[in-house]
Amino acid sequence: MKKFLALLICAMMVFTMFACQQAPAVDDSADTNDAADAVTGDVATVKDAGKLVVGMTDYAPMNYKDDNGEWTGFDTEFAEAYAAKLGVDVEFIIIDWDNKYTELEAKSIDCIWNGMTITEEGKLNASISNPYVKNAQVVVMANDKVADYADTASMADLSFAVENGSAGADAATEAGFEDVIAVQDQAAALLEVASGSVDACIIDITMANAMTGEGTSYADYGYSVELSAEEYGVAFRKNSDMTADFNAFMAEAMADGTLDALAEKYELTLVK
Repeated sequence: MKKFLALLICAMMVFTMFACQQAPAVDDSADTNDAADAVTGDVATVKDAGKLVVGMTDYAPMNYKDDNGEWTGFDTEFAEAYAAKLGVDVEFIIIDWDNKYTELEAKSIDCIWNGMTITEEGKLNASISNPYVKNAQVVVMANDKVADYADTASMADLSFAVENGSAGADAATEAGFEDVIAVQDQAAALLEVASGSVDACIIDITMANAMTGEGTSYADYGYSVELSAEEYGVAFRKNSDMTADFNAFMAEAMADGTLDALAEKYELTLVK
């Protein structure tokens, strides 16, 4: 009897161990798929919402307000055209440029579309579209000083204003400039120069061409030194299906002349 009980106990232990080893794994594929859909389904989400929310700043000639207080500019019209293709409206929201990727990840905006320079940081934090416009960072100052500063070495002792978290801020660091203040946007950087609080500012050449020189509000200001060559792109969330959808739309707009007409209107150079 004792021998029988011992054999029975042994058999039960072996069965228990086998059952534990064969226990089915928890199927969490549904959760994983839900997480993926939250990212890859951006096009459907925007269509369901009926609007494309664009994060931007006031930055001529890309996004700025006309005499009627309405948003206009190259990127404004470009975004409106893409939204029309999606069959939705477009809503422009001014964001803190230094927190642009946080806004994107939090889904308070659907994309960053505002003359955004394509950088390695951007590629790490977002899904960046193909480039569409050429750009450069330039040093803007009073016209009567431009001739005295032909290179970065001659500018070492100057004070500068840059947009916080911008390519201009990066260019100031790379040039070794030490007396630099960061402001909300590029328009504010220009104001700092005009007020005399700094000697110069570093902004996009697209904005410098639109905002300085004869016939502008900054007729007595200009630039001669370019610090870096760049390209603009649109940022979507990491792995978003909207990136490929937008790239396909942009290729069509390049091919049919839509972007050529916009570039001519706003005096920009396309990446082709």
